[in-house]
Amino acid sequence: MITQHVALADVWGYIDPQGVAHFATERTDERYELFYKGDESFDTTQGLKAVSTALPVDVPTVPTKLLAFFDISPSYKLVKHHLREASTKLSIDYELLQALIVAESGFNSTAVSPKGAVGLMQIMPATAERYGLVGDPKNSIEQKLTDPKTNIRIGARYLSDLINMFPGQLDLAVASYNAGEGAVQKAGNRIPNFKETQAYVKTVLQLYNGLKPPALAEQRRQPSRIRMELSGGAVGRGNLPSVAGLP
Repeated sequence: MITQHVALADVWGYIDPQGVAHFATERTDERYELFYKGDESFDTTQGLKAVSTALPVDVPTVPTKLLAFFDISPSYKLVKHHLREASTKLSIDYELLQALIVAESGFNSTAVSPKGAVGLMQIMPATAERYGLVGDPKNSIEQKLTDPKTNIRIGARYLSDLINMFPGQLDLAVASYNAGEGAVQKAGNRIPNFKETQAYVKTVLQLYNGLKPPALAEQRRQPSRIRMELSGGAVGRGNLPSVAGLP
């Protein structure tokens, strides 16, 4: 087993002319600016520490540039009521859904990844079918997944089930959303040694910690709902740039 030490706490990003946000854990090209500065490092052979129910007192406040994105983004404003509904129904922190969608699609509801994942939460059609979505003569599953309400409803349910599968280990739930829970289980219930997945987990959790209101940080709860057996997820679904050498 290769031991690899990586520091991936910084979050870089930019907003393109269409108003879509792009984020990464390193400056991929000259368009990226530093959105969030962190100082954490971790050993990828051990995985990330589980997010505790109380944040350290020195967690930074919300980055100004990140707040500005949500203030001006028309694509975010069009779907935030769907996020609120899913958050309330499934007891998932609203800020976690924000962070995951930023990392997955930058709030572009028509985004389609090279792997075939669709929409805001980059859902694979096979995953959508498991949650009851079916195509019809007028609209295929892929077309239906571009509808924000449908996409968020299914993506949030899937995330809720992953959180339930790894109780108290939000990092593993987030890793499973990116690489598939099978990959996490195969890695011994640790974050798989995929550079993209490691970067993805750091990006989502760092954005989540930045967005979570400090006054409510100590009240953070690990959502808990349905427990079920799942399969799915795929590395490379969202807008997080691919990392060279990804297996």
